[in-house]
Amino acid sequence: MTQILAVAVITVLAVIAPGADFAMIVRNSYLHGRRTGLLAAAGVAAGVLVHVTYTLLGVGLLIASSTALFTVIKLIGAAYLVHVGIRTYRTRGELRIDLDDRRELTPFAALRTGFLTNVLNPKTTLFVVSTFAQVVSPGTPVYQQVGYGLFMSLAHLLWFGVVATFFSQARMRALMLHGQKILNKVIGSVLAGLGISLALAPSH
Repeated sequence: MTQILAVAVITVLAVIAPGADFAMIVRNSYLHGRRTGLLAAAGVAAGVLVHVTYTLLGVGLLIASSTALFTVIKLIGAAYLVHVGIRTYRTRGELRIDLDDRRELTPFAALRTGFLTNVLNPKTTLFVVSTFAQVVSPGTPVYQQVGYGLFMSLAHLLWFGVVATFFSQARMRALMLHGQKILNKVIGSVLAGLGISLALAPSH
């Protein structure tokens, strides 16, 4: 019970803390609508499962202890965030966006943005690895460890599903699109800033 409570508390606190995933979900939701935002949320949840899988296989411990390997993952994730941030920042504010036009972001592309934002984020790597390291012992059954991982993924899916639903509401969406130029620059700056901060952060 103590392990379960610890996983629940750590996961909830980590999920609700604003970060790259949050910025990406908000961007997709206000630019392209609720469905795209929810698909991006599903992509984030899938990304969490990748972290959980390699952690269960023991690769997570290698990443946490290897400065060189972790640095590679950190820089790849940082470069992706900076790329998306710059692209968002440079989006023309006066452009009228048809939120029902899926040509701008296909369902697969929506899933991919959420998935890549999460799976390339070294902070999620550290979150999953450190959580398992704290609550899992050699005697913890595999099914229980898998349950922890599924809970982490589900928590991300539910929270970012709520975020996507909120930021795609008609009134909120209209306000965001009205100030689209400023919002693009703010969200783009946040994403790029997160990427730069990840690149400059120490590996341990």
